[in-house]
Parts: sequence; structure tokens; C-alpha cells
Amino acid sequence: MLNTIKHSSMLKTIINCIALLMLILSVVISISYGSTSIPFETVWSAIFSFDTDVTSHQVIQEIRIPRAISAVLVGAFLAVSGSIMQGMTRNPLASPSILGVTDGAALSLVIMLAAFPMISSMGLTVASFVGAGLAVALILFIGSFSKGGITPVKLALAGVAIGTTLRSISTILSLHFNLEKEVGFWLAGELSGTSWSSVNILFFSGIIGLPIAFFLAKSITVLSLGEDMATNLGQNSLLIKALGIISILILTGAAVSVAGVVGFVGLIVPHITRFIMGTDYKWIIPSSAIFGALLLVLSDLVSRYINAPFETPVGAITSLIGVPFFLYLARKSGGGDK
Repeated sequence: MLNTIKHSSMLKTIINCIALLMLILSVVISISYGSTSIPFETVWSAIFSFDTDVTSHQVIQEIRIPRAISAVLVGAFLAVSGSIMQGMTRNPLASPSILGVTDGAALSLVIMLAAFPMISSMGLTVASFVGAGLAVALILFIGSFSKGGITPVKLALAGVAIGTTLRSISTILSLHFNLEKEVGFWLAGELSGTSWSSVNILFFSGIIGLPIAFFLAKSITVLSLGEDMATNLGQNSLLIKALGIISILILTGAAVSVAGVVGFVGLIVPHITRFIMGTDYKWIIPSSAIFGALLLVLSDLVSRYINAPFETPVGAITSLIGVPFFLYLARKSGGGDK
């Protein structure tokens, strides 16, 4: 039995290492290829022997590297948030985009841009945290009135309905205040506007949000078995959920403030990770971070080439992957509610 566990852990480690190598390779490709291809030798010299007089070096340092790093962190943040949400709620349909968290953050950004046009990047990040939190509170409040309790499908439907409403309000406000250009970036979900300031926001948010997620991994594993089981084992479920929500709001808020509404990463990745890694969140959460980063970097690459030389919003690519996946899960979960 012990040998089986060791081999299982070794296999999971090997899979994560392979995924990590694929992520590194994808990042290198992302930095090298864009509207114009740059040889790897030039990329190497731009990183380790930067020359301000060389245009390709400036493109790599100021545009492509921040974009690639942002894709890695945004993908990781959304996937980890989705993992925590699914584990805490025992809801296979839970994710920041499905439950309207990202749309709440986006609406808050629109309101702040309309009221304070010169607001700083940090101010927008804080606003997205608040908006995400209010969206969660609204969904749970409305869901609490559901007859027969909150089932996974009911919670998902409430999230989709509220998310759609919040996004509609965002669109109306952006049209009224002539913010279509500024707001279109967030509502579509894009990485083209990222910079080193975006990386800084994600980095500092990750320093807070990710350690909380990793710290909660063991407790979420217990919580995913059921409230009664967690209580019998002496776990403070209320505290765990509170910390989990804080982590979700920090990670999702930062991701939305940088990349906008990038849907379905937090839905797809946790399911794939759980299928490969099992039910232990000590494996699921860090693995979700790797697979989420890989998914978004690859989606960003596809978004650049699917309609070259024009860019397609990366949110459209993840939605093309995620919508069929969501419908399959909704149908499966709906059957379980009968």
C-alpha cells in the first residue's frame, strides 16, 4: 500500500514537471512569436544583454515578456480560485466566471472609470476586489431564497443570471459615459494591454492570495467531503470558508483588473486536475495553478494567430473551450438533483 502511494505521488510529480516544462516552452514561444517573429537568439540577448537602441529588444522587454508573465499569473489565479470554490461548495459548476464574480469585478471597474477617469491601476485593482466581493454576496443572498436549498445547478443558474445582468449594466454604463474603448478591454478579456505595472499588481496579489490557498488545501479536502464530516473532525468550517473567500477575491480581483473577464478557466482546469490528481487538494491547488497558466498562455497564442494579423480576445478562445464543457457538467449535475 505504501509503495502504491509513493508511486502515485511520484507519477503526479512527473505529470506536474512535464506540465511545467510545457509551460516554460509555451512562454518562450509566446515571447518569440507575435505580429513579427523574433529569433530565439534575439530573445535571449534581449533578456540578458538588453540594448535600448534595438527595437526588437524593447518589444520583448516592454510588451511580450509582461504579456507572457501576465498570462501565466492570470491563468493560475483563475484556476486556483475555481478549485477553491468547487472544493468549498462541493459544486462542480462553481468558478469565478460562472458565478458572476468576474462580472462583478468588471462592473466595479466600469463605475470607477466613469466616476474617476484618472484613477490609478492600484485603485482599479481595489475596486475589482470590492466588485467581486459584492457579486459573491449577491449570488449567495439570492440563492438562499431558492426553494429546496441551493443545488449546484441552481447556484450556477443564479450566477449566470446575475453575471449576465452585471455585464449588461457594464455595457450600458460604458456606452453612456463613452467608455467603450477603455471598457471593451475588460469585458472581452484581453492581454494585449498588459505591462510591467500589470505584472506588479499580479505579483503582489499572488504573494497574499496563493499562500492562503495553499495553506487551506488540507482543510478544503476535508470540507469537500461534507460539512458534517468536517465538523466531526474538529474543523472550523466557517473560518476556512472565510479565508477561502478572501483568497478567491484577491486572486480573481487581480486577474480581472489586469486581463478583464476571461471565462471558464476556473471551471475547466479544476476538473481536469481532479481527474489526473485525485481528490486531495494538496495536489489539486498547485497543479491547477500550473495547468491554468498553461491553458491561458496557449489560448493567448491561439488568439494572436486565429485571425492574424488582428488579435482575437483571449476570453473568446477560453469561452469556445468552456461553453461545451459547462453544458456537459450542467446536464450531468442536473441529473443528480432529481
